[in-house]
Amino acid sequence: MPGLGKILVLAGIGLALLGLLIWLLGDKLHWFGNLPGDVRYESKNVRVYFPWVTMLLLSILISVIMWLVRRFF
Repeated sequence: MPGLGKILVLAGIGLALLGLLIWLLGDKLHWFGNLPGDVRYESKNVRVYFPWVTMLLLSILISVIMWLVRRFF
């Protein structure tokens, strides 16, 4: 179980760094979530938003980062 604790601590530090990055660069990320291909539907009583292109790019980015981490560490 000591390995699980280490993973949780590292994940917490990673989330804190990600939050700090978003906090500091939030005004420069206005394009995030508004990419061409993200589905947005608004009517009088209904709003539907499905950012599938944004999530696809995030998935690719996270996959590349994880591949690099596994490759070099």
